[in-house]
Amino acid sequence: MSLLVLSAADVAKVTATFSPDELVSLMANVFSKLSERRREISQPHRVSVDMHHHTSLFMPCRMSSAGTTMKVVSVPMSDAPKEIKEKGLPATTIVLDEQYGRVKAVVNARRLTALRNAAEDATPRHLLAVGAGAQIQAHLALFLTAYPSIETCTIFNRSRNARLETLRELLQSTFPAVKLSTGLLPCATGSKETEEIFHEAVKRSNIIITATSSTRPLFPSKLVQKGTHLCLIGSYKPEMHEIDTELIKRAGIIIVDQKTACLIIALTENCLLQQEAGELIDAELSEVDLVELGELFDYNAKDDTWLPREGPIEDIQTAGDVTIFKSVGVGVQDAAIACAVVKRAMKEKIGVMIEDYDEDD
Repeated sequence: MSLLVLSAADVAKVTATFSPDELVSLMANVFSKLSERRREISQPHRVSVDMHHHTSLFMPCRMSSAGTTMKVVSVPMSDAPKEIKEKGLPATTIVLDEQYGRVKAVVNARRLTALRNAAEDATPRHLLAVGAGAQIQAHLALFLTAYPSIETCTIFNRSRNARLETLRELLQSTFPAVKLSTGLLPCATGSKETEEIFHEAVKRSNIIITATSSTRPLFPSKLVQKGTHLCLIGSYKPEMHEIDTELIKRAGIIIVDQKTACLIIALTENCLLQQEAGELIDAELSEVDLVELGELFDYNAKDDTWLPREGPIEDIQTAGDVTIFKSVGVGVQDAAIACAVVKRAMKEKIGVMIEDYDEDD
């Protein structure tokens, strides 16, 4: 049996052939089935293994209409050398053959970032991102495409590294009408001037995207203006916090990818119960305070489109003066996008095919 190998460049070439509508429809289908607790989805909780400089996460998943996958991503530890942290998050997804159970593809998953929820404000003007990794790149590209009203985009990072500059150049060439700027987080310099510049950016932003492993809130709630939409996609452990409890409470209802993923009940080594999202733990939220993405839209079979459910969306908009989407990531998203990419790559003959990788019985 042959094996398809897709490099980072191959994945970029394949994903460029997907339209935004195709990708949004793919994710809408995933979240809808998650919220309906469809039996066709099997999604065990991820397993983590500590290495010398990384924590490696192993995320198996099966969605019968898409396929079976295992994603492996390595997250640099807080005490990892600077050169390790600046290389980002190495990630690979293996895709299995549903009939024979063999591995049929190995996909570089560094850029296969799941699509997330859009902002409440229909005409946002100022966009702020904290972080400079693949998650931030994917989200900025999505928001800047979806909202041509955006005039400024500011990216803050812990250091002015090559990744930050590459991201700025890429976005500037893709969205020339948007005023792009970068800055350092206050924790990087400790200076009052840096803190003031960052806080001013928070105050004027209509959309804030964070993708960090911070254990302390990045900014106080009082700086965030009414009507702001926040995407929190970085923290995934109980000790991690990107925003404070006051800001969580201001939203009233929190949008999540999956309730059981954000409020997971898992056995630790000491047989204690553990939750995943640090911000939600500190705010003492339960499932009644959360709404899943899959509960916010319906499938229109006639037009093959997904339409928003006015009732649940109105409830979220009136529950508080900001809206928040919190994600810790769910494996079925990776399974769906990886399988779609492999299918498209085979059709377009992209990637390296290793013939006779596995002996036939």
